[in-house]
Amino acid sequence: MPKAKSAIDKDIIRELAGLLDETGLSEIEIEQEGLRVRVMRGGHSAVGAAPAVAAAPAAPVAGAPAASEDDPASHPGAVRSPMVGTAYRAPSPDAANFIEIGQQVTQGQTILIVEAMKTMNQIPAPRAGKVVDILVADGQPVEFDEPLVIIE
Repeated sequence: MPKAKSAIDKDIIRELAGLLDETGLSEIEIEQEGLRVRVMRGGHSAVGAAPAVAAAPAAPVAGAPAASEDDPASHPGAVRSPMVGTAYRAPSPDAANFIEIGQQVTQGQTILIVEAMKTMNQIPAPRAGKVVDILVADGQPVEFDEPLVIIE
């Protein structure tokens, strides 16, 4: 029977790896019938832990007026959320934010973290450029494909 279980494990791993590619997630874990499988991209763990209770945003995010001229969702420099979750602007509550408005970023640089199912997923800059708007507050829930940041 161990051989059958091993074959199932490989199929599950292949499916989960495919889901990582499709969704842009950096890590996924499932538990089924006493079997727990975790698949990670990049070979490193989460940057930091999210606070147990996220503070509600007290005010609009700085720079929000820059996106009021046009719909941020239609902006060509919009970086969209690859998943439903909670956005964090810093790796931990007491750390500096990954990015600020006006900052130059490089392609692949972590700009936010989106927590989904207790997994911290780093959101990389898809291109180099200048951060012109940050559309989410720290600890804000986000939807799939919601614009998070605008990079020009």
